Amino acid sequence: METHKTEDRHQSEYLYRPDILQKLDFNKSPAVFNPRISTVNPGADWMVVRPLQRGDFDKGFLQLLSQLTSTGSITRKQFDERFTQMKISGGHYVTVIEDKRSSKIIAAATLTVEQKFIHNCSLRGRLEDVVVNDTYRGKQLGKLIVVTVSLLAQELGCYKMSLDCKDKLIKFYESLGYKLEPGNSNAMNMRFEEDPS
Repeated sequence: METHKTEDRHQSEYLYRPDILQKLDFNKSPAVFNPRISTVNPGADWMVVRPLQRGDFDKGFLQLLSQLTSTGSITRKQFDERFTQMKISGGHYVTVIEDKRSSKIIAAATLTVEQKFIHNCSLRGRLEDVVVNDTYRGKQLGKLIVVTVSLLAQELGCYKMSLDCKDKLIKFYESLGYKLEPGNSNAMNMRFEEDPS
């Protein structure tokens, strides 16, 4: 019996403290929600906004990410190891929206916090891996998850939040307060191919 309780606690382990999400002030965001929603009131009692949990491997988190990009064939062991590494190293705030009726993750976004020497040893946030399950689109969940992690970055003391996006998403992010910076609106990447061996 005690082993079962320990396993349940292990699976419900959060990547970061969930109470910080309750402190977020949605009045600080320029985003317009109609009807008004927030992390505390996501619009339906069957939804919850929370940090990623170890048990989300079984709640479709990786399948949701695969709607965004290739995830590969990640095993539970790999997921657990990455979860542990992210939790120990800090600076990783993967936030999800769960449909409690089906116990499935329906939206997610990642805030990565970089420690800087510039700006008086400040913090910079990066918004990554924003995805909403295609069957749940049109319910303001994209706005909700992006505003949540943006306000989280502010709550954590980041001086700036950055993101890279496709041209077709610029208007969406602008409606949430993001701006193209004149003379600095380019995203450049260097991709490294995986070694097939």
